Amino acid sequence: MSKSACAVSSPTPSGNESNKRWDRLDMDSAWTALDVVTQTMLQKAIVDPKTVDLEKLSNAIVDQSLNDLSFCKDAGRMCYAVVQAEAQKAASSVFRRNLLTRLQQEFTAREETRNRSVQEWVCLVTFICSIFDYIKVNNAPLVALVDPVYDCLYRLAQPDALMIEEEVDCLVVQLHRVGEQLEQTNSQRMNQLFYLLRDGFLLQEDLSSMTRLLLLEILEFRASGWTLTDTAHKYYYSEVAD
Repeated sequence: MSKSACAVSSPTPSGNESNKRWDRLDMDSAWTALDVVTQTMLQKAIVDPKTVDLEKLSNAIVDQSLNDLSFCKDAGRMCYAVVQAEAQKAASSVFRRNLLTRLQQEFTAREETRNRSVQEWVCLVTFICSIFDYIKVNNAPLVALVDPVYDCLYRLAQPDALMIEEEVDCLVVQLHRVGEQLEQTNSQRMNQLFYLLRDGFLLQEDLSSMTRLLLLEILEFRASGWTLTDTAHKYYYSEVAD
């Protein structure tokens, strides 16, 4: 993850977009997962980012994301609201800069994190993908996050990870979420990732039936242009439900 990410500017919203984002954010279940102090900091950051320690806020959101899978799934939207409010009201990027610096640190230690806790590792991947999904520059993903997202997904596609359904589920969910965006940034890496998934599905004999189903679904999902027919959707998700 390159330090050049810090130089990327965020688009500036118009009118009362930040306040509207806060109204939506206030209703999110993710909001209630934060402690009262962080909730207060977040609310103040949306209204007047200059009054808040934005480095402390970014660290608090990352810390919560690494320990709460439900929270990290939507934390990118929360971070996006702060990034936009800061760009509009303070003409600065302190929050985003500190967020990306912390993500770089966590990404660098990803293998140690996985060895310590698969759950924390899955939260890290989910959070990075959430940031990639929500925070854009001129409607394009942050270039600095493209390779880290790919590297995380490649790790989830390795034979040892395919033995752990929690990791396979994370891989498939994130490909549903950001796969098409990723392919638009680097189709060659996406091809290589799907070679790994295809080989795992065809050649790895000790996979669980659920893992095989998930891999088959994501292979078909991409082959169909990042979509599924209604029939295919009903088939796969009725099987998962069963």
